[in-house]
Amino acid sequence: MLELRNVTAGYGRTMVLNDVSIDIPQGGAAAIMGHNGAGKTTLLRVAVGLIPVKSGQVLLDGVDVTKLRPNGRVRRGLGYVPQGQLCFPQMTTLENLQLVSRVKSEVDEVLDTFPALAGLLPRRAGLLSGGQRQQLAIARTLLTKPRMLILDEPTEGIQPNVVAEIEQVIVGLSQRGDLSVLLVEQHVGFALRMTDKYYVLESGRVTSSGAGGAGAEGAVRAAMAV
Repeated sequence: MLELRNVTAGYGRTMVLNDVSIDIPQGGAAAIMGHNGAGKTTLLRVAVGLIPVKSGQVLLDGVDVTKLRPNGRVRRGLGYVPQGQLCFPQMTTLENLQLVSRVKSEVDEVLDTFPALAGLLPRRAGLLSGGQRQQLAIARTLLTKPRMLILDEPTEGIQPNVVAEIEQVIVGLSQRGDLSVLLVEQHVGFALRMTDKYYVLESGRVTSSGAGGAGAEGAVRAAMAV
């Protein structure tokens, strides 16, 4: 589904990623982990097309999209939820969703996925809690009907009870079989519970990788402790 082959990329003359390769198959779920500054967000931004590569390739369904702009990648099935619970704060919850789709059945479908939003449709998005805004950000991206959902720190700054709700949704999405998930997450246990593959980044390089699941937590923590 999504593959980065030997990607080197960064900002100006500063390279943040160095010869990075990852592979997320159709219907698969992978977590990118590492300390702050390891290059995790840069990797996602390269995948989406927000940062050009100096060398290497980005492939989507086996097609080289390295030079394709972000909107072209969205049309090919990429959905990106960046850090920060982004929304349009002066618009209502419903208006935020309708920016993507005004088809009632489609909006109803994402509200079924995030039922907490159903009672918040008239409320300005800027008045929602951090967890509610994060659910709104994911719901809005799902309205684009992605086949690959890319999430950057979806639990950052969110209360534990809402984290559990978001985890349940992501697990459900990844188990559908028609949606791949690429996740950057600081909480190791959370990330491994919902993914079947992990990669650890250190100083812009993949230093460890393997099968996900709760049994991999020790190996991941050991890799991150180096």
